[in-house]
Amino acid sequence: MNEAKLLIVAGPTAAGKTWLGAQLACRLNGEVISADAFAVYRGMDIGTAKPDQGMRALVPHHLVDVVSPHQRYSAGQFLRDADAAIGHMVERGKQPVVVGGTMFYVRALLYGLFPEPPKDLRLRRQLEREWEENPEALRQELALRDPQLAAKLAANDRQRILRALEVVRVAGKPLSELWAQHPRNQARYRFCLLALHPERERLRVRIAGRVEDMFARGLVAETRRLVESGVPRTAHAFKAIGYRQALRVVDGQWTEVEAVQATVHATRQLAKRQLSWLRGEPEVQWLFGFGEEVLSRALEIWEAYRGA
Repeated sequence: MNEAKLLIVAGPTAAGKTWLGAQLACRLNGEVISADAFAVYRGMDIGTAKPDQGMRALVPHHLVDVVSPHQRYSAGQFLRDADAAIGHMVERGKQPVVVGGTMFYVRALLYGLFPEPPKDLRLRRQLEREWEENPEALRQELALRDPQLAAKLAANDRQRILRALEVVRVAGKPLSELWAQHPRNQARYRFCLLALHPERERLRVRIAGRVEDMFARGLVAETRRLVESGVPRTAHAFKAIGYRQALRVVDGQWTEVEAVQATVHATRQLAKRQLSWLRGEPEVQWLFGFGEEVLSRALEIWEAYRGA
């Protein structure tokens, strides 16, 4: 086990993770590592709710704006980059503060990536054809064969749904079961996992406000610029909530009002999945509230952890 002690700030989207992580890093002589699958992409600023320049000037943020949206960033690449960033922080006497809502990235950092069954290209092509013909049938199959994972995936997350079905058809076991069998008593780091859990209705209001603000600030125009720069509509970067809805406006399929409504709904569903995932983490320490309401409690938990 690496002897570095990680402070991790997780929680649902729009709960205030970015602000809290930066505040904790400032008080603890730390730096932030972003564990967000889409904040890594350059030029995708409005829809990913990245820390603004003022916050980045306040405290260094790592793994933000590191790759072009033309590329695909993977959990394996995140693991390598995060390990390197943590190592450099420890050498300089800085406290690593990991902040993000991509729980798969957080879990990979803490426990490593487990060896999945090998890919079956013939089966994958068959699943892709089936998806084109009837995606709902594949969603229902996954719900029957791996209900635990199906509950965590968005209905239009084609890539992960097809991979989960590929695994269960090849291995005969659900992907969630294989994850559960991955040893979690062999953590790669010592860590304290804090998770924001705001009151439901307040979070719903915050999500709606954030989405409306993103579109008002020019999310459609940002998406159009990305397309015009050559980022293909099939790029992984465009799977981010907000951008995939904005693409429908760029392509003339939706009005901006329709895109806002769809994005609010998708974001609220994401928040539910994030909380569901965190409830399955036995080490989690919950923070109930927003902003200053939870900052002092987060510091108390961390100091108790460090002194244990």
